[in-house]
Amino acid sequence: MRTITFFTCMVWSAWMAAPAVGQENVNRRIERVDIVKLGTIDCDLVETTPVVFDAKVYRFEYVRERYWDNNTGHSYFRFVSHTDGTHTAPFATGFHLGSAYVHQNKMIVTAVDDWGADKIHVFVSDDLTRWEGWIAFELPGYEIFNTSLIHDGKRYVLMFEIGGPLAGVGFTARFATSKDLKDWDMLPSDHNYSMERYTAPHCLRYHEGYYYNFFLEMNDGFEMRVVRSRDFVHWEVSPLNPVLRPSADDKKIFNDALSVVCRKRIAEADNTNNSDFDFCEYRGKLIINYSWGNQRGEEFLAEATYEGTTGQFLASWFP
Repeated sequence: MRTITFFTCMVWSAWMAAPAVGQENVNRRIERVDIVKLGTIDCDLVETTPVVFDAKVYRFEYVRERYWDNNTGHSYFRFVSHTDGTHTAPFATGFHLGSAYVHQNKMIVTAVDDWGADKIHVFVSDDLTRWEGWIAFELPGYEIFNTSLIHDGKRYVLMFEIGGPLAGVGFTARFATSKDLKDWDMLPSDHNYSMERYTAPHCLRYHEGYYYNFFLEMNDGFEMRVVRSRDFVHWEVSPLNPVLRPSADDKKIFNDALSVVCRKRIAEADNTNNSDFDFCEYRGKLIINYSWGNQRGEEFLAEATYEGTTGQFLASWFP
């Protein structure tokens, strides 16, 4: 999204005062999902996607023009090895707000060519070196930002963030589907989440008939929340929300190579935001990236983990 935030890594229990949609309105004890925050790994990075490709873990990065180590004057995308920090050659120069997804041994990146653009682009590679790109679809008059792509076993489903029109209280998730990444069907405007308040979408997942939307909401700052749906119209709210909210653990140092300047920025930063949550599964656990900061230019990238599979993680938000 356009912002940054993070949430604490802690295991805790809570008494639920408000039940999930469709559940009996009774107080009961529920267990928090165990997300462990490891700490900050870089400065000035926001939209990133952990992925597993060719049995290796990478972090897809959208490198903005003002990233501390970007001297090109332009934005671009790259993949960074989770093992040793080496990165691929930049690609998609001048593009923004990218997101990565792996399907059938292909790396697929969706992005826009400007913040609030009216078209979505697709980039595909089988080696992270050679890229084929095209326009997925164009929506004249729309303002499009973040995207998140999945395959549900039958078709690709793209969640994309709009600021207008038909966004209600921006930002709002809309959806499109495709069999081949080239011909797309945009779902009707009632297939959204949500028109009545700020619900900036960021991460889409699918598990056992449900589509899970991890989104950013304003609540005494900014925090990540999750809802799920079978049809993109009727949504169930997790009784365990929020998924992530700002905490002191965001400022822990998880990258020993961080400079003195960056460490000073981390220590002094105002933190009212956990955003841009995304994750991949590797060897039975999740590697999670998210951003924290203040939504006003202070932006930091952090890592967290969850001991369990993607299916276990998604289902655990709806006990």
